[in-house]
Order: sequence, then C-alpha cells, then structure tokens
Amino acid sequence: MKKFMNTAETMVAESMEGFVRAHQEFVVFGAERKCIRRRHLTPNKVAIISGGGAGHEPMHIGFVGKGMLDAACVGHIFTSPTPSQIISAIEEADTGAGCLLIVKNYDGDIMNFEMAMEMVADRHRMEAVIVSDDIETAGIGQGRGRRGVAGTLVVEKIIGAAAERGMALHELKRIGDRLNGRVRTMGVALSGVTVPQTQRTTFSLNAAEMEMGVGIHGEPGHSREYFSTSDVIVRRLCETICGDISMPPGAKALLFVNGLGGTPPAELYLAYDAAHRFMEERSIPIERALVGTYVTSLDMQGLSVTLALLTDEEISLWDSPVATAALRWSS
Repeated sequence: MKKFMNTAETMVAESMEGFVRAHQEFVVFGAERKCIRRRHLTPNKVAIISGGGAGHEPMHIGFVGKGMLDAACVGHIFTSPTPSQIISAIEEADTGAGCLLIVKNYDGDIMNFEMAMEMVADRHRMEAVIVSDDIETAGIGQGRGRRGVAGTLVVEKIIGAAAERGMALHELKRIGDRLNGRVRTMGVALSGVTVPQTQRTTFSLNAAEMEMGVGIHGEPGHSREYFSTSDVIVRRLCETICGDISMPPGAKALLFVNGLGGTPPAELYLAYDAAHRFMEERSIPIERALVGTYVTSLDMQGLSVTLALLTDEEISLWDSPVATAALRWSS
C-alpha cells in the first residue's frame, strides 16, 4: 500500500494541521486541538456542531464557516469522535443561544454525542438532529437502520443558513427533523477502501463487478452485481431512490452527485447528466444541483446520488451565502 503519509498513527493529526494552516481565514483549532471551529463566532447565534471519523473529508471540517457549521470534531479514521472532543466543540462554539448537534445515524456517533450532551446538560441548551438519508440499510435489522451519508451536507447547509438568520434552537430542530425525511441517498462502488491502519481493502471486486448500496466507512453494499454502463448504474440508483420517497405537492428537488474519493470529476458530471435525465423523465423538477467530491470514503472509487425534496423556504436557505473551505457562494 502506497499513500502520502508518514505513519498511519499520525495521519489524521497531521492532516488536520495542514487543513487549519490552509484555511486560516475560516477556521482555528479549539482548545487542545480537540475540535476545529469558526475563526469568528457570532454572539447569541445558535451554534451548529457536527463531527465524525476522519476519512470523509471535506465533510465535516470543510463545512465549518459562515452559513454552515460553527465547529466540527474529528475522530480516528472511520471512528466517532470521543465525548471529550464533542464537549470541547460545545464549549468552544456556544455563544449564548445554545447548540444544535447534527449527528449521522451510526451507533458510535449516536452513543458518543448523547454521552457528551448528558455530561454538559447543566451548562448548555442543546438539541440534536439525526441524519439518516441512506436508503440501503432501511429495514434490514442492522444497528439503527438508515445511515447518515452524503445527505448530511444538505442538512448542515440548510440548518446552518437558518441559524445564520437568527432562528431559535427549537426552530432549527424542527427544520432539521422535517428535512431529514425528505432526503435520500444511495451509493455504488467499483473498489473497496484502503484503510491505512490495516493496509487492507475493505472488500475486493474483480473487473466485472460493482458493489451497490455501499456506505461511507468502506462497508460493502447490499448486493454485488455485474458492472455496466454509467447510464444503467445511475438509473438503478435513481429508481431505488425514487421508489423510497414520495413527492410532496409543490416540492422542488435538489440533485446531488457526490464522489466517494477516487472518482474523477468527468465521471461525476457524466453521472449527473444521467440522473438529471432520469428525473426529467419522471417530471421531478430539479431546481438546484451540486456535483463534486464532498463526502468521501477515503480512496473509494465510487459515487452516490442524493435527492432532496425541498420547500420554498429550504430552497432560500440553500441559496443563502456560505463561506467554508469546501462550499462557498455569495447568493
């Protein structure tokens, strides 16, 4: 295994150092380097906090900044941050209006975020939104069901914008819970993930195979199928997504094609074209688009398709200015 690193043990810490040095206009380390927070916090604004294991960059640290997250904490590769890290993020980011924690639906994340919240409940007002947009684990009886994957970006952006507008903690909780039910994601991979600590890939495929329904921790999917053309693969993803979500009256769609770490932009745009054509055929109005590598699984050669059905208010929040290392627009 060849990677640009010094040792597997120091890879995450050294990567975080480089990230903060590269994006000093947006972020600084929190106390004892337990979290990364916005360089300039807004007094009496609800703090939006998230986090997870390393290996998903630019999520979550790349989304710390104006209009999105106020702080993020990073665990070891594919490992939840500790309660101590999460408490540090809460203590650093809370400027008087409380904190909303956005948590991906994995057992380790849920357990550690809940533990951290309990430990500082006497000092901070807090709520949590659990993101569970991955349709492929629904109903199979494993863990807590649907995982939080690329749709987490959509939830973080919309809640972050709402907080920037001065909305109260209970309003942000309501927005996040309602939005989560209208976001669906499915991924596919052509290769497994090379984990630095083990120097092994999480699963192996031959030249004629692909893995459908993969997660962002290198997990294999629900089925191994014959490799096909991009149009066939993307149609399969979109059919599954659309079969799992109903179109509310007046909803407007955000279509997001995300690279999982090892897929070049040309292939992501090609996949977006196929997904957009699929949605057009079904009269699903695509009002907003996002294409790029935002929620990764280290070096996995794969992609995911996310469909988010948004209200007019949520479209406005999506369009609101954002200034982070990974996501930036003025209006």
